[in-house]
Amino acid sequence: MSLYDRLNTARGMPSGEGPATPPTNPEDSVPVPAPGPVPGQSGIGDALAGLKHRAGEALFDRMGGRLTDPNLTEDDLHKSAREELSHVIDAEQVPLSPEERRRLIREIEDDVLGYGPLQKFLDDDTVTEIMVNRADQIYIERSGQLSLTDSKFSTDAHLRRVIERIVSRVGRRIDESSPMVDARLEDGSRVNAVIPPLAVNGPSLTIRKFSKVPLTVQNLIDYGTVSTEMAELLDACVKARLNILVSGGTGTGKTTLLNVLSSFLPADDRIVTIEDAVELQLQQQHVVRLESRPANIEGTGEIAIRDLLRNSLRMRPDRIVVGEVRGGEALDMLQAMNTGHDGSLSTVHANSPRDAVARLETLVLMAGMDLPLRAVREQISSAVNLIVQLSRLRDGTRRVTHVTEVQGMEGDIVTLQDAFVFDYSAGADPSGRLLGKSVPTGVRPRFADKFADLGISVSPAVFGTPTTHTGRW
Repeated sequence: MSLYDRLNTARGMPSGEGPATPPTNPEDSVPVPAPGPVPGQSGIGDALAGLKHRAGEALFDRMGGRLTDPNLTEDDLHKSAREELSHVIDAEQVPLSPEERRRLIREIEDDVLGYGPLQKFLDDDTVTEIMVNRADQIYIERSGQLSLTDSKFSTDAHLRRVIERIVSRVGRRIDESSPMVDARLEDGSRVNAVIPPLAVNGPSLTIRKFSKVPLTVQNLIDYGTVSTEMAELLDACVKARLNILVSGGTGTGKTTLLNVLSSFLPADDRIVTIEDAVELQLQQQHVVRLESRPANIEGTGEIAIRDLLRNSLRMRPDRIVVGEVRGGEALDMLQAMNTGHDGSLSTVHANSPRDAVARLETLVLMAGMDLPLRAVREQISSAVNLIVQLSRLRDGTRRVTHVTEVQGMEGDIVTLQDAFVFDYSAGADPSGRLLGKSVPTGVRPRFADKFADLGISVSPAVFGTPTTHTGRW
């Protein structure tokens, strides 16, 4: 007998008919509510969804305040939920195999205590991004490629509960008065949620997953994101206290590269990180992590990136790492880089190194200071030493396409010089993966003289001079 037939038999119906109104739970004398219709499901899907819905509602009734008890650890809460679910499923009197029973308990536990249909994607290390357009449409990204999944939320209210569970754990809120929120999961994965009235088709949720184990420079070399020579140059630039700006579009891996660059920071440096939502995974011990705070429901109490950046200057930092500049804080960051805080790192949204300079100009003007454009460009040219450009190519891979030195000013123009550029001429393999890689231009950057002064050794092959490379990585 199939699971569908067993479910219907347990409900007192002939095989093949739809679910009937559920009976009263005899153990607790608590009526178990009948499930509402589940869009897009039929047959065994309806029967199983009905059982899951009834069991979930009964679990809420049986556990009550224990679901929000701050004295219960996550392990204790999940253990209690599994025990109560066993009683609930026994009361349903549905003959299930051990595997079916374990799967049902796991799925209901995910719905009530976890993130529902998203949980299996969060547990899957191959999934890098989860995009919920509406309750019945969930896309995921694997290896840079998007695909529509069969998973769905039962209702908009179910999706809304998951969103509220995520944002409440990091002290954020989302409601009709604040219908957008940025948050993070326990592992640092980035979360953005939008609910009606802004999201017309229902709540929308986007999760950009971060690796549970921070990626290393060797991982990026293996993936083809950077070359060995480029990694050696970036390591030397961080140790030489050059100010580095990581530039790229959305989803190109700027935060991942910033994490890798931060791994080159000396362990004895005092590092202050400043972010909208904490995402960086620094491995050093001497780190102070600062996170901005949105306004409260009265519209007060906001602490912006710019406020944190100004405050960090009083914290005696050796290095300042700003997760991303997207507003007037760009001026404060440039000022910090120009006033003794060398070796700072940050990211910016831009499509090329030249665009990154232009965007910095715009962001500085957003600070509200009436500065002449030439003065802004002089600040940029003297503060930023290196721009690392990331791009997401048509095959879905993320590559460093430019490593560009900011040389200074010529007239009113900020002069740039590429040290590495991506070679597109190699074409693609039969699977469509691009075979090109970033190659040195042969031009020796001006800051290379600083390496010799500081005793930092760099192989001549880094700048395109043929030699036998010993390999540091």
